[in-house]
Order: sequence, then C-alpha cells, then structure tokens
Amino acid sequence: MAIVSPWRGPLIPFPCCGSGCLPREATARPDPDSPLVRRFIASPNHGERRGYARPNCLILHYTGMPTGEAALRALTDPSSEVSAHYLIWEGGEIDQLVAESARAWHAGKALWKGDSDLNSASIGIEIANPGHDGGSPPFPCPQIEATIALARDICARWSIAPERVLAHSDVAPARKRDPGEIFPWDRLARAGIGHWVEPAAPAGPPLFAHEEEGPPVRAAQAMLALYGYGVEITGIYDLKTRQAVAAFQRHFRPGRVDGESDASTLITLKALIDALKSNKV
Repeated sequence: MAIVSPWRGPLIPFPCCGSGCLPREATARPDPDSPLVRRFIASPNHGERRGYARPNCLILHYTGMPTGEAALRALTDPSSEVSAHYLIWEGGEIDQLVAESARAWHAGKALWKGDSDLNSASIGIEIANPGHDGGSPPFPCPQIEATIALARDICARWSIAPERVLAHSDVAPARKRDPGEIFPWDRLARAGIGHWVEPAAPAGPPLFAHEEEGPPVRAAQAMLALYGYGVEITGIYDLKTRQAVAAFQRHFRPGRVDGESDASTLITLKALIDALKSNKV
C-alpha cells in the first residue's frame, strides 16, 4: 500500500556535507488542517484514500485507554497499526496525527449505507476517555466544547451532512461501543453538529422475542438499514439485529441500551427517518 506523507510544507534543501554528495531534501513541519490544532504529531499509520476524492463522514471515538498519553503512544506506534486524524484531550487541547487528505486507520471493519471502507470515506476523531472498561467517566466540558468546535470546522470545510456524523459503534456495532451512551450527542446537536431528534422515553416491553421471525421484524430491520446501519433484512430478530439496535440506542436513545426493539426505540428511529425526508423536500 502506498503511503501518503502528512507533511505538506515546502521542501527544504540540506547543504552539501562537503564530500561531493548531492544536496538532500527534507520536509518542513506539517501544517495542521484546522486552526484549532495546537500541534501536529505525525503518525506513520495512514495511507491513500481509496475510491473517495474527499471524506464524506465524520466518525467519533473514545480512546478506551487509561490515559491520553497511552492513547497517543498507541496512535503513533507503527506496530499498533491504528491512528486517527485527531486526538482531543480532556482539557480541550487538540492534536492532529494524520492529514485530512490521507486515510487514517480508525474505523476498521465497518459498514454504513453500503460503504464498507469507512477509513477512506471518513475523518476520525479520538476523544481521550477510558470508556466502558474504565468505568465510563463523563467527558469534561472543555473536551466537548473542543469536539464541537473541531467537528463544526471539519463539517464546514468538507460539506459533511449532519446525518454523516457518526459513532464508531454505528458503523461497527458488533465490535465497538464508543463513544458510548454517556457521550452528549444532544449537546452536539444543539450546537449544529449531527442529526438528532428528542428520543421517546423508554417504556414498555420488547416488541420481539430473540430469534422471532415475521414481517414486523423485517420492517424494523428495513428501517435500520434505511437509516444506514449494516443490517441484513432477514425477518429474524437475530444477534446482529440486536447489536445494531443497541448501537442505535447508544447514539439516539441512550436512556436504555439493551438491544431490544421496544416501542420508544422504533418511534425514535422513525422520527429520525422522517426528519431526513423533511430536510430533503
């Protein structure tokens, strides 16, 4: 795989060493893509975007590591083979690790609206937080304010639609839970970031039993797939469907995350789909 350098400054010739060698060239310090970045710490873990001239979605993650320092080491370690375009620290500081023009390695095996190479289609932001395994501590206000500012800047420059601002769990529901149900998606929406409707309050029992089969299950799967989730429309309420429902709940109905399609989950999902249709009229 060809490697794209994040360094984008002018080439600077080195003076000859005096032994008759030709002048060598080195690259200048990288220029951040956003004025909000405090420093560019180049990660080697990136490549060329494949089949996408420009990113069309933004994916948010938590780092899932005890400290931001540990996350930074992993995101810049060649042996880890993971990276993201940005890392946002608890205090709101923003580091850039990969140029936005390059393909960072953050989404992994993922799917959204039929796109299976989300690394090529997206910009990835890692938010320093130990996540579920670390007790799900709240995201500090300065960190969320920085996330809002950076997301607004990225979405404006790349014309990323609100419904294309996604959680890692949205695109990989079988593998990932980040940034988790405590992430304040509603606060981002009030700031103009992402797609959101006020969720219906959790109430009532599940509508489907595990492995239940029938047209109502097929209809629920079709709604999930229409919104973007990688759900196969089998008509069976199987494990993969429950994982997609749990991912949807984490993002859009966080009051109860259990993978069960109760009435409030499907009401909220339908409201989101209707809102998208209204915006396109």
